[in-house]
Amino acid sequence: MQSLPPLFHGDARLLLEREVAKTFDNDVQTHNSFFVADLSKIYRQHLRWMQHLPFRPFYALKVNPDPYVIRLLAALGAGFDCASVSEIEATLEALGNHPDSGDSILFANPCKFSGDVRYAAEHNVRMSTFDNSDELEKMARFHPRSRLLLRLLTDDSGSPFPLGKKYGAPLNVVPALLERARTLQLEVIGVSFHVGSSCYKPDVFRDAIWRSKEAFAVARDMGYDFTVLDLGGGFDDSPVQGSDASIFETVAAVVKQAINDYFPISTRPRGFEVIAEPGRFHAFPSFTYATSIIARRLPWESGYDRTSGDTPAPLMYYISDGIYGGLANVVADHRPVHPYVVSMGGKFDLAFDSSELVPSSLWGPTCDSVDLVSPNTLLPSGLRIGDWLAFPNMGAYTACLATKFNGCEVGPVVHATGEGEDGEEVYRALMRFTKERNSDSESKTTVSFTKLRDFTTHDV
Repeated sequence: MQSLPPLFHGDARLLLEREVAKTFDNDVQTHNSFFVADLSKIYRQHLRWMQHLPFRPFYALKVNPDPYVIRLLAALGAGFDCASVSEIEATLEALGNHPDSGDSILFANPCKFSGDVRYAAEHNVRMSTFDNSDELEKMARFHPRSRLLLRLLTDDSGSPFPLGKKYGAPLNVVPALLERARTLQLEVIGVSFHVGSSCYKPDVFRDAIWRSKEAFAVARDMGYDFTVLDLGGGFDDSPVQGSDASIFETVAAVVKQAINDYFPISTRPRGFEVIAEPGRFHAFPSFTYATSIIARRLPWESGYDRTSGDTPAPLMYYISDGIYGGLANVVADHRPVHPYVVSMGGKFDLAFDSSELVPSSLWGPTCDSVDLVSPNTLLPSGLRIGDWLAFPNMGAYTACLATKFNGCEVGPVVHATGEGEDGEEVYRALMRFTKERNSDSESKTTVSFTKLRDFTTHDV
């Protein structure tokens, strides 16, 4: 395996400021946006997951396929939800191409390329999803040893990103699909579902688990021994309106109660296992995106007449990346983003009185007027070219969706373990994982740990 980028051992905020400070003596601006990954936030999210939903997560790689995110989650015992050959390759590379690495991958795409199915078979990736008879024919031809999960159609009305229009088998077609699988001598081991991304209605999960119970009953009557219940994704971590609590804790309580109600311990089949496919939950808070101001237009220059609330604020700041790059989630998530000031006039640790903040609009660097990052956010009126802003919570559906439109490219990622005991746990977990994988593999990986305070490099 190729060596990984350097990993800085310490506080991600210090790393961000260190990278910004490098630009202070440079009069010529370049495309200098960058992400800072705080891996300790991945670690903390995983601990929260295991505390509230003690089921093995198969991290959805599509959300953020960062190589350190993959390795850290693997070190913590997670599996991986992959949807293509490229995602499987990235996971196998991180896991060291061990013979048992395929057991940590769920090929969670109900409609796959035939070549991808063949690749999965060659690399011992056995667990996969399906929701139609054509997919069963494909699996029988190219991967007859696969272990299949029947993806069910569920109520996805609680999600801003419903998936039911594209995927999911209704309960009334379950018998026919299972009969076809039996004819093809395929092994079906359980069911999966997906209530849609960022689900905000906990009872939707309860209904999906009830449908899963019904599918288990149908399968049992047909002679199947289902053992796997896959809860899919959709686990949102947004705060409950008017409360400090998170939607996640509420959903987790409903999910655990529904599993106990519909799959009581006394009636569970031997070997019963619950898994899930979270992605956004783990990755969302872990990345910050730093952008610099490359131009501005003052209110008297913009020509905007703010007679309508939909009109962007007339103080216009143009920043070094936009919705075609690392801020793609502005469009993908339909959520407003509000940055904070990292540096202004070459200074950090800034505090602003509310009287110093004015409505501002943020624009990306492309020549497309659609490249509007934020139509209205409060920022200091004194920001100038070369000052820096940072967008928190940028770990999900950002760089993975970036294009090279207008020749603009998404910024690189710099990685930090994070500070305190959590940062130490990240460091130790990655050390153990690297050594274990290298000891049994001909290909070696090198992780360069650099302490932020003294910048002393240690190779593993």
